[in-house]
Amino acid sequence: MSHQTGIQASGSVKDIFVGARNGQYRLLKIIIDNEQLVVGSSRQPVGSWEKDYDSFVLPLLEDKQPCYILYRLDSQNAQGYEWIFIAWSPDHSPVRQKMLYAATRATLKKEFGGGHIKDEVFGTVQDDVSLSGYKKYLISQSSPAPLTAAEEELRQIKINEQIDMKNETIILANTLDTELKDLPKRVPKDAARYHFFLYKHTHEGDYLESIIFIYSMPGYTCSIRERMLYSSCKSPLLEIVETQLWMQIVRKIEIDNGDELTADFLYEEVHPKQHAYKQSFAKPKGPAGKRGIRRLIRGPAETETPSD
Repeated sequence: MSHQTGIQASGSVKDIFVGARNGQYRLLKIIIDNEQLVVGSSRQPVGSWEKDYDSFVLPLLEDKQPCYILYRLDSQNAQGYEWIFIAWSPDHSPVRQKMLYAATRATLKKEFGGGHIKDEVFGTVQDDVSLSGYKKYLISQSSPAPLTAAEEELRQIKINEQIDMKNETIILANTLDTELKDLPKRVPKDAARYHFFLYKHTHEGDYLESIIFIYSMPGYTCSIRERMLYSSCKSPLLEIVETQLWMQIVRKIEIDNGDELTADFLYEEVHPKQHAYKQSFAKPKGPAGKRGIRRLIRGPAETETPSD
């Protein structure tokens, strides 16, 4: 789930949302400007939603700038018209922009009204969010599409991903067939990395294959910029892997050193022990009977006065 950024829609944008939900608009392009959600462009319907789609949506997509597109269908549900929510995040846009838009997406959906959104589409190239791309998305939702070669490979081997610091993009550093005993050697000691590892093991008599996400950050041997980028990009990367590639990550781990990745450590991370109930210790009672003579210490005011 995306974390919140504090960016909100202005009052004027909320008024436009009301008109949009009532059918006034076919399309709204929403951008982030001066830490607010603003309407960058809007279009009113001309033909049917299918006829309007490509001619309305595609010209608004910029090669290096993320945005949101709210596109109205002709169908309605109990709350009103149904909409497609398009999250556009092109490959060549700056990492900071990608992060900001990924983190604000949930806010926009809430401001617009999640009950009006029928489908949510994410795209990095125009083919992802074109009319044909949307129809492919609908087919994939009704019957999950077969895994691509890259997705199948991710299920079979350990993957190592890094951030290209110069271009601020996440790239695939290497793919290696890795056994558990070799895993610590795959973690660099002088640079941060994201790792996806297929953990093959048995638990309570069952054979399991579990995908583990490992975020390695070797302390202060990395620059401040590198630490900040890796920390900030982790959530958007995981969101794409889990929601777009349909990968079920059973455990997310952060480590300083690859030597931590022992067989016992991974097993306990994936299958944490249930803490047994510990009965509170009752202080034993003292021995029965006399406990000795009670000593009294009198203050100066309590000194006995000699009797006459």
